[in-house]
Amino acid sequence: MTLPADGPVSLRFFEDAPELPLVVEPRTGEVDLPEWLQSRHEFVESSLHRYGAVLFRDFHDGSVEKFADAARAICTELFGEYGDLPREGGAEQIYKSTPYPSGRPILFHNESSHLNSWPMRQFFSCVQVAPSGGETPIVDGRRVYRRLGRELVEEFRHRKVRYVRNFIKSVDVSWSQFYGTDDPAVVERKCAQTDTRFAWAPDGTLRTWRIADAVLTHPRTGEPVFFNQLSLHHPSCLDPDMRKALVELFGEEGMPRNVLWGDGEPIPDEVISGVRDVLEQESVAFSWQEGDVLALDNMLVAHARRPYSGQRKVVVALGDMMTAGQCSAPGSGRQR
Repeated sequence: MTLPADGPVSLRFFEDAPELPLVVEPRTGEVDLPEWLQSRHEFVESSLHRYGAVLFRDFHDGSVEKFADAARAICTELFGEYGDLPREGGAEQIYKSTPYPSGRPILFHNESSHLNSWPMRQFFSCVQVAPSGGETPIVDGRRVYRRLGRELVEEFRHRKVRYVRNFIKSVDVSWSQFYGTDDPAVVERKCAQTDTRFAWAPDGTLRTWRIADAVLTHPRTGEPVFFNQLSLHHPSCLDPDMRKALVELFGEEGMPRNVLWGDGEPIPDEVISGVRDVLEQESVAFSWQEGDVLALDNMLVAHARRPYSGQRKVVVALGDMMTAGQCSAPGSGRQR
């Protein structure tokens, strides 16, 4: 589906990023973004499947309410039960971005890919631009899959990965915040429902682990994609001093986050280093402008965050939820 050349919006790419994101801009200042999105739903969906990312620029100022309206025009039901991000004010389905130190990067990841369910659609909007830095780089998981090489991709496909979390209070989100309850029995039921194993430490710390795919076939485009959170979980991605301190405090098994091969064997640091190199080489970054709305196909495109100075505010919405059982690994020949 194409747009008329004399329509109310124009399409382009950034000069240094000719493949993603697709940039959509109004030709005049009178285009209502949610209204336009509702009338062009097929175009938006096909663009997300083709490019993985669409940036809507110059439609409005940095308004959380207008962002929410735009996100709902694409996903009528936004997800409101995400425990890894704090909520934005009184909004039930809009979140603040990850509360992580501004001077450190957040590495590439597909949102919730370590869990049993994840959003197919993820939305970001810039409410306040940082004085410097703070970009949200994106990378196409189809290109990463091809760049990694058959041997490594096959190893990920066959061995899978095991995500481990120790919910240590004050180090990461608490288990009560993540699961939305103070009742351990409710947590245990939720773990059972999502194929997640768990154990309680004597001090009340919750440890969870689940086996997941690191490569998947996109259920709508049929393309193989690199889809995971290796960089957010593997200890080698921490600053060396931070890694050493956490190991000294909690031991290797007690790290707040870790990722292993599915059989429990450690993934070598050099494997993760090679993956990170490819992610960086294939990534694209652009400078935020106030009011920008970025829509991602979360299975096709991973995102990160660069360090920044000063104040920055980017809000997030999630929608169109998918479960692991609805996807298959490349070459598996079956739905899982």
